[in-house]
Amino acid sequence: MTQQATAPLVRNVDAEHCYEIVVGGERAGLTAYRDRDGQRVFFHTEIDDAHAGQGLAGILVQEALTHVRASGLRIVPVCPYVAKFLKEHDGFADITDPVTPEVLQWLGGVLGR
Repeated sequence: MTQQATAPLVRNVDAEHCYEIVVGGERAGLTAYRDRDGQRVFFHTEIDDAHAGQGLAGILVQEALTHVRASGLRIVPVCPYVAKFLKEHDGFADITDPVTPEVLQWLGGVLGR
């Protein structure tokens, strides 16, 4: 079975602290993170309007979380979309940590908020 030329590609862009999803050669969206003590803290996910409604956010987050598992890190879902995805897909429950006030304070400091 061959993939279509427009099949979405998810890749980690470590220098930008995000996973991006590419469709037809252009970046269609991203999920942003910061790393903290063996945890990958996801804080924002977005899909460009031109690509909305195609299920790309789910593909993006699924691939990102699969990469986190393979990397030996744990997930902290500050991002509402990632949190919703995890509630609907319990296959990552074993590597998911709760969002705590400490994590939120740390993230705010890292992001300058």
